[in-house]
Amino acid sequence: MTGSEELAHRFEEHRGHLEAVAYRMLGSLSEAEDAVQEAWLRLGRTDTDDIQNLGGWLTTVTGRICLDMLRARTARREEPMGDTQDTVGAFVPDPVLQSLSHIDPAEEVLQADSVGLALLVVLENLTPDERLTFVLHDMFAVPFDDIAPIVERSAAATRQLASRARRRVRGATPSNEPDLGRQKQVLDAFLAASRAGDFEALVAVLHPGVLLRADSGALVRGAAASKLVRGAKAVAEQALMFAPFTRSAELVLVNGSIGMINAPEGRIQSVMGVTIDDGRITDMYILADPERLERLAAPGGRGVTAPDR
Repeated sequence: MTGSEELAHRFEEHRGHLEAVAYRMLGSLSEAEDAVQEAWLRLGRTDTDDIQNLGGWLTTVTGRICLDMLRARTARREEPMGDTQDTVGAFVPDPVLQSLSHIDPAEEVLQADSVGLALLVVLENLTPDERLTFVLHDMFAVPFDDIAPIVERSAAATRQLASRARRRVRGATPSNEPDLGRQKQVLDAFLAASRAGDFEALVAVLHPGVLLRADSGALVRGAAASKLVRGAKAVAEQALMFAPFTRSAELVLVNGSIGMINAPEGRIQSVMGVTIDDGRITDMYILADPERLERLAAPGGRGVTAPDR
């Protein structure tokens, strides 16, 4: 094995971890892959004799790449483009999908480690530096001394940054029913009420303060298709408007929790994740962005599969 082949092999050993870091940083599967690819290119331009801990080096380099991407994204959002508050607030991260038919009770414990859409939405509201510090330290146990140079702060200031991010995350992340069986009961009830056109049954399965985020992407945002909808009655009305599409809906795992896809003839038209508390849906996250959805595959009759992240 040549030196370059050995380096590529060692990099591949860390790829899954790096993609997990980048996905939590960016909330985008394609951008996460781009960030990891850039880390590989930077490794190729670096004298590896000076790298004592390759995994740690790659993690911090990937974090720095993601931080630059987040800062660029934030700058674009701050450019004056009219009233974009609702469409930005309606952003739904890329979902990681798995078929329910591939899950057995022994694997349910592993699903508890998945990062939920609710947390990813909360992370979107952090500053780029807060997000990097929280993800690297709280999710991947990277020492503050290693994070500090990335955010150009002292270790003590970086610790304070993480503490502030942690408070914001804890205060904004909704509770979610951990039992997949109970989650499925609620989603089954939602689907049944939608298909029957039963408004009262829909309202009953929704929390009074339920918040719906519908992200239809840049292609249709001009038509105000991306939106935030609050309240059980308003969300139930939206559900009834799209009730015909639920006939082809299928329950799947969305970031480790029960959700659903609408995929007639195997082509995904929308993905919905939810958070559930005390038997009712408190938050709904619908991704209907054609550009992002076309990257996902739905095997016929078997749900959706995606790499573990």
